[in-house]
Amino acid sequence: MRLLSLILSRFPCVVVALVAALCLRPALAYETDAKAAILIDVQTGQVLLEHNADQPLPTASMSKLMTVLMVFERLRDGSLSLDDTLPVSEKAWRKGGSKMFVEVGTRVRVEDLIQGIVTQSGNDACIVIAEGLAGSESAFADLMNRRAAELGLTNSHLTNASGWPDPEHMMSVRDLASVARLLIREYPEYYHFFGEESFTYNGITQHSRNPLLRGDAGVDGLKTGFTNEAGYGLVVSAARGERRLISVLAGLKTPGARAREGERLLEYGFRQFDNYRLFAAGEPVVEADVWLGDAGTVALVAGEDVQVTLSREARRDLQVKLVYDAPIPAPVRSGSELAHLEIVAPGLDSRRIPLYAGSDVQAASLLGRMSSALGYLIWGRS
Repeated sequence: MRLLSLILSRFPCVVVALVAALCLRPALAYETDAKAAILIDVQTGQVLLEHNADQPLPTASMSKLMTVLMVFERLRDGSLSLDDTLPVSEKAWRKGGSKMFVEVGTRVRVEDLIQGIVTQSGNDACIVIAEGLAGSESAFADLMNRRAAELGLTNSHLTNASGWPDPEHMMSVRDLASVARLLIREYPEYYHFFGEESFTYNGITQHSRNPLLRGDAGVDGLKTGFTNEAGYGLVVSAARGERRLISVLAGLKTPGARAREGERLLEYGFRQFDNYRLFAAGEPVVEADVWLGDAGTVALVAGEDVQVTLSREARRDLQVKLVYDAPIPAPVRSGSELAHLEIVAPGLDSRRIPLYAGSDVQAASLLGRMSSALGYLIWGRS
């Protein structure tokens, strides 16, 4: 992509506008029977579709993803291992609804409990985890709420580990999508649990309630949910090529509607949108002028790949602006943040991308500084 730069002033503050040849038009209108829905691209985090996405709603078993996240975080920090065993209390054993069928007085491996939660949607397994990690289910709920606040899940409040109906137990579909994206991106070594079609424990085999796992939509997770209060819900993810999408639906009336709408949203996202790389990590975005340095310019580079998710019909209106104070005074240390990109387009979440010095630039010698100062005063360049 050819980058066009415009210097607006020779004085310290300068804005350089980079206008891309790509474009974006607003996403197509999309109707859904779900009470709330969201569709996001995992790689870029771009929201492709949303409907009542921030409304707190009963979650049913979909909030079990938060329980699983708490387990994965402890596996990561080493305070828990897959081979550890946790005791089964009478409360866990007696819990109704979906069950893993753990037995009171026994101990269950953490790996089995994860599979029991993800595949069998075991409410009993959730309580075993909660009591094992926090002493009680209410204390575990407090931990989850604290973690939700840290993650910026502003429309969530959790009162139990399983999503058991409670008027105060709520999450928005946006918050559920955020948890799902975190699980996928941060814990790939454990993601395979969500794709298992069946699991056998205590001699009882149960099949995953996710109907799309057995289809041809490329789905490999994550979680379904149903209660009379919540209706039928689904947190689903699918990968095709290098792209991965997450769709979250809540409040559908039948399991068939849940399956059809889940697949329909994914098909819409893969068909109508694609990812476009604007800059690669470490690729020079622009050569910025340096004031009184042993080099006249320094490359400004992105610390990571800069990608956007755009409608495939889009061919205009994406704007990328580079903002920095120029000229940059020497010395310059490689890796120091010197500028940022502002990426704006209709239908695109605005993004601010920091840019860093691509190399060191030392201060010029006395003679060099005098020559640079004179040249800048005359020509506007150091």
